[in-house]
Amino acid sequence: MTPTDHILVVDDDRDIRQMVGDYLRKNGLRVTLAADGREMRAALEASDVDLIVLDVMMPGEDGLTLCRNLRAGKHRAVPVVMLTARDDETDRIIGLEMGADDYVIKPFSSRELLARINAVIRRARMLPPNLQVSEATRLIGFGQWKLDTTARHLLDEGGTAYPLSGAEFRLLRVFIDHPQRVLSRDQLLSLTQGREAELFDRSIDLLVSRLRQRLGDGAREQTYIKTVRSEGYVFSQAVTLIGDDA
Repeated sequence: MTPTDHILVVDDDRDIRQMVGDYLRKNGLRVTLAADGREMRAALEASDVDLIVLDVMMPGEDGLTLCRNLRAGKHRAVPVVMLTARDDETDRIIGLEMGADDYVIKPFSSRELLARINAVIRRARMLPPNLQVSEATRLIGFGQWKLDTTARHLLDEGGTAYPLSGAEFRLLRVFIDHPQRVLSRDQLLSLTQGREAELFDRSIDLLVSRLRQRLGDGAREQTYIKTVRSEGYVFSQAVTLIGDDA
């Protein structure tokens, strides 16, 4: 991290907000505090944010809802570390499914949280620049396909819809957001599965195989997703942002 990194801490518990904010500031970071979703959105509009620390259990809009909405909007690229009071695997998986990059279980060590923040920011900066997708972009075209980002399914040239699993959708979005750029397995794991990626070192290869089948990609032709030996994969198609009214 650098001294200019801006961390947005969103938690309805004032004491936790202040504790986290004070610790991060003492470690040279710029910090903004928010008590709820409304204040979070205002902070995001007011200035650039490098990472959001987001509590799961909040009244009204909870952290999972806020994370899901973030990933669907113009701030979708901002990394998120979630705070959860529940030591429950289901909650952690749901958070990652909503698009969180990592999580820390309450009660937590401030040093651990800082380490998680550091790791997530470092990982995010390893990635090549992404394609800018606005909130109005519902359909994204590539080759003979369109991806409906709202319904999360593929549309062929005849308009037939093909549903995608959550994992398939996330992987395809990563490829679409970084077209014609080589992405390593580590980068793909981090973007699609967050912290849980450490547990599934071969899962990306299996998921790429499944996605290729969805796209009708042959093992030899590799029209859409090409294997780059010893490096990773590249999405070789040009991408068109069609918009919401197409």
